[in-house]
Amino acid sequence: MHAFRSGGPTLAVLLGCLLASLPASAKSGLELYGDIAQVAIPGLAGVASLATKDYDGTLQLVVGTGLTLGVVQGVKYAADTERPDGGARSFPSGHTAAAFAGASYVHYRYGWKWGLPTYAAAAVVGYSRVEADRHYWYDVVAGAAMANLIAYVVTDRFDEDVVIVPVLDLGKHDFGLLARFRF
Repeated sequence: MHAFRSGGPTLAVLLGCLLASLPASAKSGLELYGDIAQVAIPGLAGVASLATKDYDGTLQLVVGTGLTLGVVQGVKYAADTERPDGGARSFPSGHTAAAFAGASYVHYRYGWKWGLPTYAAAAVVGYSRVEADRHYWYDVVAGAAMANLIAYVVTDRFDEDVVIVPVLDLGKHDFGLLARFRF
């Protein structure tokens, strides 16, 4: 049976187990979580896809994550905005984009059952970046939105019966969900 369709542990639980086994650091636990989870979320999604022999999905994850990171780095260097702590290239958040690349892939490929916990884990990455004074909230939202949009474009549904897409309109400060259900 397909791992994303079974009652097995979610990626968020696996990520939590990984983080619990790490030694203490000079960084706060939340900041350390953000540093690790930006890689662990797409990494665990890739491992799960490979373990279930979903090679098409794995390729879509690699392409989507690669495109996301490329676009984010291009925008970072073009915008060259100052970070809250005085550093350079704040906009958009690369940590958040990487985490949301994995979470969005899981959502669009395998549905909300698996997407929701990975979105929650990715949202904590974004929160960690703001809390650590490395990004502003809008850097985090932009990184998440870029990753989500790219995943939406490059990821095919494993199950096409339900599609739910988050929508963000920065100009009007609105957000919502679009949903399509096939019976």
